[in-house]
Amino acid sequence: MSVLKNPYFVVACLLFWVNQYLEKVQGIYLPFIHAYLDDLLAMPVVLGITLQVFQWIHPKKTKFRFTPVQVIVGWLYFSFLFEFLLPKWSDIYVADPIDVLMYGLGCLLFYRLINR
Repeated sequence: MSVLKNPYFVVACLLFWVNQYLEKVQGIYLPFIHAYLDDLLAMPVVLGITLQVFQWIHPKKTKFRFTPVQVIVGWLYFSFLFEFLLPKWSDIYVADPIDVLMYGLGCLLFYRLINR
């Protein structure tokens, strides 16, 4: 099945979009959701889009899947970039260990529900 037709991917994208709309357009901030929902959904959305592109260009097409190591590398990359490097370079970013956990949970959701 195409990633773009996977209901779990679609729901993750819609939740991400609704949260951004509420925050940026409506100015509605729900504390826990504002702090962690985007981090939880980031990996399913980013890895899902990346998987779809790979399926378009890889010879295996829709049978192509990411290995657990590839998903872990994505988690480590996001964690390092957004929770270590960017907070050192800019005051608008704040390191939060719970974000790393949310990225990890998002990777698990992606691997179990979308990467199949």
